[in-house]
Amino acid sequence: MNGAYFGNNAIAISQRRYLGSKTKLLNFIGDVLQKEKIEFESFADIFAGTGAVANHFYDNSQIIVNDILESNNYIYRAFFGKDDIREERLKDRLKFYNDLDINKYGKNYFSENFSNTYFDAKNAKKIGIIRDDIEKLFEEKIITNREKAYLLTSLMYAFDKIANTVGHYDAYRKVEIQDKRLLLLPLSIRNSKYKSEIYKNDANELVRKIQADIVYIDPPYNSRQYCDAYHLLENVAVWKKEQVYGTAKKINRSHLKSRYNMKTAGIAFCDLINNIKAKYILLSYNDMGTSGNVRSQSRVSDHEILSALKRKGEVKIFETNFKQFTTGKSNKNDLKERIFLCKVNTGIRTKRTVVSSKYNPVQTGFVKSPLNYTGGKHKLLPQIAKLFPKEIDTFYDVFSGGANVGINANANKIICIEKNPYVVSLLKLIQKSNFEDMHQRIINIIDMFGLSQSYIKGYDSYKVNSSDGLGQFNKEAFLSLRDEFNKNKTRIDLLLTLILYSFNNQIRFNSIGNFNLPVGKRDYNGNSRKNIAAFNQLANEKKIIFKNCDFREILELGITQKDFVYLDPPYLLGLASYNELNGWNEKDEIKLYSALSKLNKKNVRFALSNVLEHKGATNEIMKNWAERENFKINKLIYNYKNSNYHSTAKNNNTVEVLITNY
Repeated sequence: MNGAYFGNNAIAISQRRYLGSKTKLLNFIGDVLQKEKIEFESFADIFAGTGAVANHFYDNSQIIVNDILESNNYIYRAFFGKDDIREERLKDRLKFYNDLDINKYGKNYFSENFSNTYFDAKNAKKIGIIRDDIEKLFEEKIITNREKAYLLTSLMYAFDKIANTVGHYDAYRKVEIQDKRLLLLPLSIRNSKYKSEIYKNDANELVRKIQADIVYIDPPYNSRQYCDAYHLLENVAVWKKEQVYGTAKKINRSHLKSRYNMKTAGIAFCDLINNIKAKYILLSYNDMGTSGNVRSQSRVSDHEILSALKRKGEVKIFETNFKQFTTGKSNKNDLKERIFLCKVNTGIRTKRTVVSSKYNPVQTGFVKSPLNYTGGKHKLLPQIAKLFPKEIDTFYDVFSGGANVGINANANKIICIEKNPYVVSLLKLIQKSNFEDMHQRIINIIDMFGLSQSYIKGYDSYKVNSSDGLGQFNKEAFLSLRDEFNKNKTRIDLLLTLILYSFNNQIRFNSIGNFNLPVGKRDYNGNSRKNIAAFNQLANEKKIIFKNCDFREILELGITQKDFVYLDPPYLLGLASYNELNGWNEKDEIKLYSALSKLNKKNVRFALSNVLEHKGATNEIMKNWAERENFKINKLIYNYKNSNYHSTAKNNNTVEVLITNY
């Protein structure tokens, strides 16, 4: 009878519209595993969502499936549970529900709260009647736990199909609700010879307890909490008949908020990866980045992903075009869904990354140093980099400062030379630290001194706006931090944090060697985090050395004709703030040109950045030297936002040049 009633209609687990659902990517995931010839006997899907990925491997391996939402957990128990179920008896009950005469029943919790919102009054009443009956059957032990899950899953799939939404429950459509029939269908249950484990845990806690050949990770990408989008299903699943709030009729969901939707997602991700016990880690993460609606922006950066995975083993990246199901607010249709595959190294850790297509895992363009030097060359890099030789063995970045040029150089080896020992120590700290560890050290210092965290809390929490900045709020704490560093100059992490909160994020020491810049308007924000992360990754991927020495020593470094020397000294026509302790004078200038002339006689290629003219004055020493040696003077289009002479730049002819001997 039931076969005739339902025909061939049955519910498959993947028949849901769900944020971030990977149903359309199952073949891509399978192709990656097949291409890499990965054999496995157990597969863990720890952010399972719809359960479609775990279901894809259900016939071929043991599966572990997990999600923090009770509504999803019921679905897993229905489809993957191993307890026996009496399907014909359950189908009889579904038929009873479909043919229900609601006029025989009074009002219920669901009809009183949800009539003419997500459902019309008739269907809202029917959903409430059915849900009450399922609970009664279970309490009276007429049905088992898995049979309850079966009936409840059929109900959730049925009302999800007719709900007056775009596939989630952030809000309902304020239109006249069409008369739709609530139709509960049987589930397409299939048995597997393999074991299945079902959990409803925080993923970070779960990985401390389980292990599998493959652990698949598909964490939330952005700020949209899944418990907000699917609160109604969660309400029906838990069935505590809680008070609902607001127009969207949401229940209390504070206990379900995920760290992966918050600005601390990177820390949570690092902790997750560190504690996974597997042969392979498979991660899905798309490249929404800073595109689309602000709530769609990715919470975990590419650098955080790669940094964490590379500590576990060898990483490969695969990508494919993908149009995701969203909440309807993003119009970004050309997403690249990426699969990060990490072969876990049980011995020595490796940092090797293999990319399967043309892809920059950090950012496009030139990486910007987190140390904001006056006269830094980041903005001029597009002009000067194309004037550098193509084939370079060792690239010497002399007077490297924040190493904007050196970090972006293309050479077999890079040596950044800087006289200021604090700057060299800062660059070494950023290079040698694990980004997540360094990030946490910075946060600990911020918390210790009571500095602002606008990236986490926003400007409103400090009762300031972005244009006025955070200087007034941070002043007292900043001065305390500055005093602490000046007492203990071996704490380079204190200096890094100090710079992040200082005026224009710059570096300046007074005549007795103390850091003396005042507090700035900004704090440890998104840009500074990105700059530190990108610099950290590139400094580890390239063969780069940060060296503390004076420019007068360059002739002793064994530079050959295959090498290249780039120099960006303090300008005679404009004293840089970071150089005030010892200054730069004509004697230094002449000594520098003498050293470069000697390099030229050895046929060593070099390029010198400098200012030829400024405020009506000309650097005659440099001009005469370049003309005498017959060097090429390449004029550049200059613009320094933080230059000492920026305010008068428009009214004075400033000629920035790159002098080359080739």
